[in-house]
Amino acid sequence: MTDTRKIMKKMEKTLDPKRYEHTLGVAYTASSLAMCHGVDFEKAIIAGLLHDCAKCMSNEKKLEICNRHHIEISEIERKNLSLLHTKVGSYIARKQFRIVDRDILNAILYHTTGRPGMSQLEKIIYIADYIEPGRKHAPNLQQVRKLAFQDLDEALLKILEDTLEYLDGIGGTIDPMTKKTYDYYEAYMLIEKRQED
Repeated sequence: MTDTRKIMKKMEKTLDPKRYEHTLGVAYTASSLAMCHGVDFEKAIIAGLLHDCAKCMSNEKKLEICNRHHIEISEIERKNLSLLHTKVGSYIARKQFRIVDRDILNAILYHTTGRPGMSQLEKIIYIADYIEPGRKHAPNLQQVRKLAFQDLDEALLKILEDTLEYLDGIGGTIDPMTKKTYDYYEAYMLIEKRQED
């Protein structure tokens, strides 16, 4: 199994103090959610520790890595290069940290947009990134924190809804994948509820 202490030490050197604190918060929250929902908590810790491993890298460096290793860049990512940290992060996790587990790599890759048909681990990292203890200003934070330990899908849908509303309200750029993910889980939850009735 991957040595999490080595990853922690490497992240402490790579990230600025605030980002490192956030990273520890995400790893801690992800492991708690994993234990609560019967998911491998070691995988959750590793994904949590590495989810932002490329966040403090310059945009030029992220772009260079994508170009050199033929990592596809969308139009939205070209306009906002900081969004590349998920793709570059997933690449670094694989190459530098020798992570071969597809679930961990996907959790890093989709932790800002989500995607239709996410695994439990992917949902956990997405949610943990939003609710970790250092997070103070996200909409409906208390409600989402409570939901996260009851129903991952409900928490995920609420975060997606609040994120889209927030970005729309400030005229921010919405990644089409975020909207696709929201539509998918909104439809999924309606079907789930119908089956329960």
